Amino acid sequence: MTECTSLQFVSPFAFEAMQKVDVVRLASLSDPELRLLLPCLVRMALCAPADQSQSWAQDKKLILRLLSGVEAVNSIVALLSVDFHALEQDASKEQQLRHKLGGGSGESILVSQLQHGLTLEFEHSDSPRRLRLVLSELLAIMNKVSESNGEFFFKSSELFESPVYLEEAADVLCILQAELPSLLPIVDVAEALLHVRNGAWFLCLLVANVPDSFNEVCRGLIKNGERQDEESLGGRRRTDALRFLCKMNPSQALKVRGMVVEECHLPGLGVALTLDHTKSEACEDGVSDLVCFVSGLLLGTNAKVRTWFGTFIRNGQQRKRETSSSVLWQMRRQLLLELMGILPTVRSTRIAEEADVEMELTVSVYSGLKEEHVVKASALLRLYCALMGIAGLKPTEEEAEQLLQLMTSRPPATPAGVRFVSLSFCMLLAFSTLVSTPEQEQLMVVWLSWMIKEEAYFESTSGVSASFGEMLLLVAMYFHSNQLSAIIDLVCSTLGMKIVIKPSSLSRMKTIFTQEIFTEQVVTAHAVRVPVTSNLSANITGFLPIHCIYQLLRSRSFTKHKVSIKDWIYRQLCETSTPLHPQLLPLIDVYINSILTPASKSNPEATNQPVTEQEILNIFQEVIGGDSVRLNQHFSITAQLLVLYYILSYEEALLANTKTLAAMQRKPKSYSSSLMDQIPIKFLIRQAQGLQQELGGLHSALLRLLATNYPHLCIVDDWICEEEITGTDALLRRMLLTNNAKIHSPKQLQEAFSAVPVNHTQVMQIIEHLTLLSAGELIPYAEVLTSNMSQLLNSGVPRRILQTVNKLWMVLNTVMPRRLWVMTVNALQPSIKFVRQQKYTQNDLMIDPLIVLRCDKRVYRCPPLMDITLHMLNGYLLASKAYLSAHLKETAEQDRPSQDNTIGLVGQTDAPEVTREELKNALLAAQDSAAVQILLEICLPTEEEKAKGVNPDSLLRNVQSVITSSSPSKELEEGEDNLLCNLREVQCLICCLLHQMYIADPNIAKLVHFQLQVFHLCTSVWILYLSLLHSQNLKNRYLLSSCFLTCVSSTHYQSHLVWLA
Repeated sequence: MTECTSLQFVSPFAFEAMQKVDVVRLASLSDPELRLLLPCLVRMALCAPADQSQSWAQDKKLILRLLSGVEAVNSIVALLSVDFHALEQDASKEQQLRHKLGGGSGESILVSQLQHGLTLEFEHSDSPRRLRLVLSELLAIMNKVSESNGEFFFKSSELFESPVYLEEAADVLCILQAELPSLLPIVDVAEALLHVRNGAWFLCLLVANVPDSFNEVCRGLIKNGERQDEESLGGRRRTDALRFLCKMNPSQALKVRGMVVEECHLPGLGVALTLDHTKSEACEDGVSDLVCFVSGLLLGTNAKVRTWFGTFIRNGQQRKRETSSSVLWQMRRQLLLELMGILPTVRSTRIAEEADVEMELTVSVYSGLKEEHVVKASALLRLYCALMGIAGLKPTEEEAEQLLQLMTSRPPATPAGVRFVSLSFCMLLAFSTLVSTPEQEQLMVVWLSWMIKEEAYFESTSGVSASFGEMLLLVAMYFHSNQLSAIIDLVCSTLGMKIVIKPSSLSRMKTIFTQEIFTEQVVTAHAVRVPVTSNLSANITGFLPIHCIYQLLRSRSFTKHKVSIKDWIYRQLCETSTPLHPQLLPLIDVYINSILTPASKSNPEATNQPVTEQEILNIFQEVIGGDSVRLNQHFSITAQLLVLYYILSYEEALLANTKTLAAMQRKPKSYSSSLMDQIPIKFLIRQAQGLQQELGGLHSALLRLLATNYPHLCIVDDWICEEEITGTDALLRRMLLTNNAKIHSPKQLQEAFSAVPVNHTQVMQIIEHLTLLSAGELIPYAEVLTSNMSQLLNSGVPRRILQTVNKLWMVLNTVMPRRLWVMTVNALQPSIKFVRQQKYTQNDLMIDPLIVLRCDKRVYRCPPLMDITLHMLNGYLLASKAYLSAHLKETAEQDRPSQDNTIGLVGQTDAPEVTREELKNALLAAQDSAAVQILLEICLPTEEEKAKGVNPDSLLRNVQSVITSSSPSKELEEGEDNLLCNLREVQCLICCLLHQMYIADPNIAKLVHFQLQVFHLCTSVWILYLSLLHSQNLKNRYLLSSCFLTCVSSTHYQSHLVWLA
């Protein structure tokens, strides 16, 4: 509203004085300033006040003294003397008449026929008629506004345009609105004033005389405003009027700006108010309010606001001429000035030296960005990215040049500096059009070269793990593998905004990266020199070296250029902690694939090297000889679990790719069984179970690998036992743990076992205390416990000692099962004079599980130790199956060359493999059946037991009575004492194991029955087994299962058949 520039507006000082009714400040106003506020002051002096205090009485006297010397007060007093009730009635009648006859009717009840023009009538009229003239004109404009349906119009009115009577007309307007508020709502009056000349001036005076209505008027004008204010005359006039209001009351300007954003109307007003506030705050080093405001609109979470402001930017650029009066032009100019203000215009001699000598550097170079400007520079870069990428701003040549100078400047080595360089680099990728001349391109290349050289220094100095060096490597790898979409995702992620980047726009940058800066060989050579991330975890965000190595491994760059990456991966695995970084497992998987699968068929040797056994052992360097010692705390549990995952995955992948590797005549080295024996697998799995939330999917992956390759470590009974050991009962036992239980050393335990023949009390006391310890704390005692088991077979050893040792063994079995089994098997060997006992290994026991049963014969009649023996037998039978299956896969191609000499019949090509599979199944069946036969023979009473009167048929008769009667007979109750012997207990233990084996594979029962080696045993077990399966009574089934093998000594096959029928 340029027509208002010559008029005097209410100053912020005067408006604040009116708002607070500060009479002292009002008294200090000049006469012209005071003249604008007379309508309110006169009404304040004449009307009866609600405040009857003495202080207001004094203030009112001062106001009267101020008004006493002003001539215009008399005319305002005369205006207040009119009968406003009658005036309101006439105005209501005129509104009804206008509504009835239409807005264009010239008839008026308020004003009779005018003899002269409106200005002359106003001059010659008295106060009542002046009120009617202004009211009639105002009602006519308001009526037209309501009928315009939002279309803006400009109403020419002499009354509001004549400079001579502006002040008198303003007085009349203020008095009318104050006395007739229901007829003239202030928001409607404000809306009408926008359509007349000098409307902003009238509006400011009206609000200044009713200061409490400021927010109401502003919200009403914004709510009724256009979505895009600079597109129409009405929008621009509304924006100017609101700007004048906010200049009058600057403390509420930001609140009005908030109303603009809330309603998504008048974006130009929001920018204009921000520009006014930015100029007034004069912030040099910090981020300006303009940058924060526009960034918040474009990068906020409200999509409606983002679209609304983006439309404002696009529409503003479509206008043919963009003058300095445009709010968008003013905003761009202010942003450019802020950008230039943080760039010291100093030519960098270092850059000139680094540039090509033959090329003359004609572009002025900006460098040495001050530390206090780095954050502001980053904010400006993100803002320009949002303006260009989201709002579609097309930078001018000047803006593009200054932006390039800012992006290629060199910040100090601080975390903010690292962030700035990353943003600059991504902005270059996103908006490559900013580089348009060869000189600018050379400047960019020099800056990128500087990034490569300085990234290590920045990382060490700033202390930021995720430096921009990793991002450079990652982008280079993506360019080499032509993964342009991945580069776009990387850029958007770093900038923190989703912008549209055409892959074709990256073609020039791709050429620069792949041919001038980062050739593939340079990338791989540089990647292995990048330091690993210390204490890598999911808490470290950003782009890390591990991302770069992962991409290079996927593209097989290391093997292609013969760069060893094994050491780097090993170091990174050692430098890990919880929570697990999500990139670690994919890194291990792709590394294993690069070890086994060559990069090309033409070069089968182009593979990475696996981690050596010694390096793996270093992770568990304190675990000497297997699971018997605690894990080394130098390496984190995360590193140990990752190494375990690597070994298990490597072995599984090696077996899965056996045929492919044999076809390429490659035989990668498999890890030795001795190495696997030294890794505490079960202990690590238990540790991982307690850290499932922090390890992500590592625990489930380890369980899958364990079930496939080590089924003997996944026995259901062990998991159930583990739950009991780690449950509530274990916590209660720990509460009972005393210092006495902690002071017993393995040496003391050994001395106590040595004294067992003469003193049972000491060993009993020590092992009872050991039951209060956790599984991990029991590990140092494992060797002593197992090595002295043979002493417990002597007669006279209390049953309580045997049961406690069994309990301790089961606890140790949850953390170190494999080595515990080997030690136990070796300890329970029969002692033969002058014959040296053989020390079996884990491999021996997996090849021949029946070694477990070649123990001291006394074990067969010692139920606690027999329970341990049966547990080991079950485990080694499962281990043997897995071992033979793996062995079959490893040697699957040994018969392949001989197939060419066989008869070439259709369907005969796989005959050798089928034969090998059948042989393996036959071997396993023979192994299982042999184990069953041996166990059945153990159930038979020895000659000594027969001599003592043990009747093997007694239990069968008891079983028959249980099935045929619902309640136990008296005869069974009397025979219970005969069942409480070691033989019967061992028979029940064997029964449980056989029952499990028969359920797992019913063919074993048939095979054992038809082998007929121990006829009466086989038939008895088979008949009782069938009765178990067909028993419907749960109580009978429980009793039968507890007495399962008591019928094995019967020789009366016919009686069994009759009993079964």
